[in-house]
Amino acid sequence: MNRSSIIALLIFAAIVGYFLSFGPESTRNIQSGFYQLISPFLTTGSGLEQQITSMRKGLKSLEELERENGTLRVENRSLKATNQALRDVERDVNRLRVALNYRERSLFKLVPAEILTRETSTWWRTVTINRGKEDGIQGDMAVVTEEGLVGKTTTVSDSISVVILVSDENCRVAASIEGTREQGIVAGERVAGAMTPLLDLNFLSKQANLQPGQKVYTSGVGGVFPSGLMVGTVKEGKVRELDSQARLTPAVDLSKLEDVFVVTGRK
Repeated sequence: MNRSSIIALLIFAAIVGYFLSFGPESTRNIQSGFYQLISPFLTTGSGLEQQITSMRKGLKSLEELERENGTLRVENRSLKATNQALRDVERDVNRLRVALNYRERSLFKLVPAEILTRETSTWWRTVTINRGKEDGIQGDMAVVTEEGLVGKTTTVSDSISVVILVSDENCRVAASIEGTREQGIVAGERVAGAMTPLLDLNFLSKQANLQPGQKVYTSGVGGVFPSGLMVGTVKEGKVRELDSQARLTPAVDLSKLEDVFVVTGRK
């Protein structure tokens, strides 16, 4: 053992002997002083530990909150989808109820049909329906909704038919204006830039007193369209050199066709 180690050992033994010479009371006083000396460090350490523990709890709460928010978002999307589905079902039920009521009170024999296809290039000209010869459908039968005239059947196969719309210039309808003796021919007119088509009622007399809002109905002349079907309402009128002309708003919103009826005869 070297000299330095011997000296350190002697000093340590002296210190231990010094403390052992104290009585119990003195020992407690020394311990008290020692704890008093290090208490700030203990307090700081304890507070820091509490802060760390509190922070961990807070982080855990945030994680739980995030999970709850995620669950609520999923439930909210599900509820929105369910509500939309219920609204769609309600709309369909109401639409079908109106159609059924119209069929029951109508003076005509009506065969219900659904729109199968509609080409963008012929949007205002033709539609295809899911009824044909097997359902008693023939060519040149009027097609209607509860609101009024849609058009007439043209090409008919066993299970489907093509319907030419009243907005097509080739679908000509004999019509009369309510409250007058005026009669003319309705033909489709596509106005450039217009979102919906208009109809022209031609060959009226120059004395026709046309008023906006007057209703126009099929006159029954020609035999294709039975009388009494609403075609549209007068939007405006003008007197020409030899006759008068009325521009009509169609009775049926042709842009939103879903279900129609084919008129197969009178009841």
